[in-house]
Amino acid sequence: MLQPATIKFLKDLKKNNNKPWFEKNKTIYLDAKEDIEQFVLQVIEGMGKIDPDITSLQPKDCIFRIYRDVRFSKDKTPYKTNMGASFNKGGKKVPTAGYYFHCEPGGQNMVGGGLWMPMPPHLAKVRQEIDYSFDEWKKFDSTPDARKHFDSLLSVGEDQITPNGWKYRLPKSEIVVQVFNHMDREHDGSLTEGTIGHPALVPQLSITW
Repeated sequence: MLQPATIKFLKDLKKNNNKPWFEKNKTIYLDAKEDIEQFVLQVIEGMGKIDPDITSLQPKDCIFRIYRDVRFSKDKTPYKTNMGASFNKGGKKVPTAGYYFHCEPGGQNMVGGGLWMPMPPHLAKVRQEIDYSFDEWKKFDSTPDARKHFDSLLSVGEDQITPNGWKYRLPKSEIVVQVFNHMDREHDGSLTEGTIGHPALVPQLSITW
């Protein structure tokens, strides 16, 4: 479990999101960063027991930088007010489906799984694999365990349309139109290594790898 000092640092950073304050409190940040790294190691060790693809990861492969890229943003605050990590085959820079968490005080903690904003060619491959394995996918998606913790990934709203060039066998009523363009919220409670990478996600993500 993350240490209270890490949570306090993030709360203080939210109130003082500027470089002079950050530099003055750099030692506290480095302690929080080390805490996150240890937490991520625990997650890798625990999740590796049910998903061997992440056992070779190191914290540096998973943890996101706290520094914001403000080049094209109207919000020029220099630092993120959360600490997060992605656990996927090949690491955070590889576009494979995986698990995600971020710690953000104020009821904004989040864990989930999926493929974040895939590029069109990759998204097409994901849809194709789901189409090939749809019966298996639907079975996983509808289990009580999955429904208890995550929103369904199978939905077609009135404002959604069939993807261009759709040539798959599924009827339109069962198309996964916007698969993995979002992360599924687990809860806003305390984060522990046991709440990340819920077993219900493993078979779903494996279909898309």
